[in-house]
Amino acid sequence: MKKFVIFVGAAVVLLIVFFAWWLISRPDRGTTGSVSTQFRWIGPNDKIVVDGFDDPKVRGVACHIARAQTGGVKGAFSVAEDASDASIACRQIGPITFLEELKDGEPVFDEQRSLLFKSLQVVRFYDRKRNVLVYLSYSDRVLTGSPKNSISTVPVMPWPAP
Repeated sequence: MKKFVIFVGAAVVLLIVFFAWWLISRPDRGTTGSVSTQFRWIGPNDKIVVDGFDDPKVRGVACHIARAQTGGVKGAFSVAEDASDASIACRQIGPITFLEELKDGEPVFDEQRSLLFKSLQVVRFYDRKRNVLVYLSYSDRVLTGSPKNSISTVPVMPWPAP
């Protein structure tokens, strides 16, 4: 019995350490705003959250992604599985400069949508023929993903001088 209690205690401590690491390691994407979509008696309401982020390899492009965020008790402890729905919009905000060589399908944004198995991804493609950057958002899971997706395109154009 004593070994079982020690084992359970160690498992609980490891779980707490993992959960704390997971919360701390989540990058702040710069939340632009949110709106409540469903009232919850206990815990935060369900929301649609809008985050802004810059493409790490393309200077002069900013994106905003809107996604559902589950509230309630599970949402308060970041253990709820959020819906796969997301929408993305990207725009040129200055002169476009490629900081490194671009690879098609390269991730530019990712976020966990459940504690372990589901994530929201944004990947970039460069349509060289049309000189357009294409950003695709989608959700994936360890075993099955979702066909729900959204795209945004940014034509690579000269930026007017002030």
